[in-house]
Amino acid sequence: MPVTDLDLLIDAARKAGEIAADFFKSAPKVWDKPAGQGPVTEADLAVDTMLRESLTAARPDYGWLSEETDDTSDRLSTTRQFIVDPIDGTRAFIDGSKDWAHSLAIVENGQVRAGVVYLPMKDQMFAAGLGEGATLNGETLHVGGTATPPTILTNTPTMDVTNWKNAQPPEVDRHFRSSLAYRMCLVAEGRFDGMITLRPSWEWDIAAGALILAEAGGAVTDKKGIPLRFNNPHPQVNGVIGAVPTFHQTLADQLL
Repeated sequence: MPVTDLDLLIDAARKAGEIAADFFKSAPKVWDKPAGQGPVTEADLAVDTMLRESLTAARPDYGWLSEETDDTSDRLSTTRQFIVDPIDGTRAFIDGSKDWAHSLAIVENGQVRAGVVYLPMKDQMFAAGLGEGATLNGETLHVGGTATPPTILTNTPTMDVTNWKNAQPPEVDRHFRSSLAYRMCLVAEGRFDGMITLRPSWEWDIAAGALILAEAGGAVTDKKGIPLRFNNPHPQVNGVIGAVPTFHQTLADQLL
């Protein structure tokens, strides 16, 4: 029986976890990327190499976009693409936190069709197929209700008054996780009510998490409330709001 795209991603994510876990325990080498793009470790590069070789061998007609592979325009002429972050939350990985993930997605005509976010040190496999719902280790996920005040995953600058209409940010209980993909999955799991990032967001950070959150009943858009599209020539979107639908509307209405 042919392996489905989602099963292919799940299997690849587990193999990525095995590689990254070995480096995680042994102080991997770290470099700073040029132009202030943040750190990269030898674990990121090893995982990227394995994923690129194995996934493109399994689906040779799919394009490739990854944080740790030099991008080319070749992917723009393909119908389907892998969009991959070998380790999302590299700073957390370096600091010894377990809140980092492998984020793998398959996009078709701008829409995510399958996605997984795997946290190997927690053995948490978030997965979703378009129209098939979202799961955590095989158990169905659904967003929760909204707490009072709502809980949100974002950084401190997001809540600055300059980002909100009438200089009035909403009253929220703010938390933070390094990995954007994991933030979206935590909302999908019902542990938080929403997440926001106002910075231009790389597609590899959010593609898989966006599908998982949407399939769990959440609303996911850019910071202006516009639906996300992927495999853009410049692979960034204009920030992300992902939340329980009613809270999402509140955030979108109040943001400048």
